[in-house]
Amino acid sequence: MPDDRSDGDFSGDDERPGWLRLPWDWMAMAGGLLYWLVFGGLLTLLGGPLCWVLPRSSGERIGQWLLHGLFRSFVVYLRVTDLVRVDSSALRKLAEHKGPAIIAPNHVSLWDVVFIIARLPRVTCVMKQSILKNPVLGGGARLAGFIPNQSDKQVIRAAVDAMHRGNMLLLFPEGTRTRRDTRWINPLGGGCAVIARHSGAPVFPVFIRTNGRYLEKGWPLWKRPVFPVRMEINVGQQLVVGAGESSREFTVRLQRTFEEELAKPHPLRRRPVGGLAARGSGG
Repeated sequence: MPDDRSDGDFSGDDERPGWLRLPWDWMAMAGGLLYWLVFGGLLTLLGGPLCWVLPRSSGERIGQWLLHGLFRSFVVYLRVTDLVRVDSSALRKLAEHKGPAIIAPNHVSLWDVVFIIARLPRVTCVMKQSILKNPVLGGGARLAGFIPNQSDKQVIRAAVDAMHRGNMLLLFPEGTRTRRDTRWINPLGGGCAVIARHSGAPVFPVFIRTNGRYLEKGWPLWKRPVFPVRMEINVGQQLVVGAGESSREFTVRLQRTFEEELAKPHPLRRRPVGGLAARGSGG
């Protein structure tokens, strides 16, 4: 498999002539959609039956390995077609971490999870229940032991169990993608703090920056952005729930960590939409 080393260059101009860039982008977008329809569909056809016949631990490992490979190959496709230039090298810090951990990224676009799991093979993700019923992604996600966010008590129990089995937990503390009119990040829910308290696992805030709004909440799949999309993924210092610190206090601390980091000057810092005054602190 080709290496998925990141470009990391956000300043270089696209060398492809303008008259060629547009048809190339449309063909590459169509190829990406075909990739998911074919390989995602095959994984669902394979994953569904395996969920019933394999022991839980074996099925989980196989599902995570298959999704890791599927996502990793797609990231390579995005790089080769020059649709996305992403620097995700900082995720090596998480790959080298020993023991359970909660990976807590901000959620700027639909495909954030792809770039993270492409780097980290042993991950259990908390996701919307509707995705587990998706004909393209559902079978693989169920096989990998991904957790539907239907009931708080069930999510907490399943998340703690997953980390006890040696998995990292991928949890988007916003609960959904960042709203279009939000300056830095949505108000965080308390689930991440509660799981951290019950498990004793450290929380690693992950900061995702991008130069556009592609695949944000409300962005149609068919709408073409300005390619190449540029992204950078960084990892903050681990946070641990302190002795006597309530879940609410930890959530406030985590929110402040995100806002202070995402507000820093950066080539890919989030921009307001349409010149409107943005909601949220840190602006």
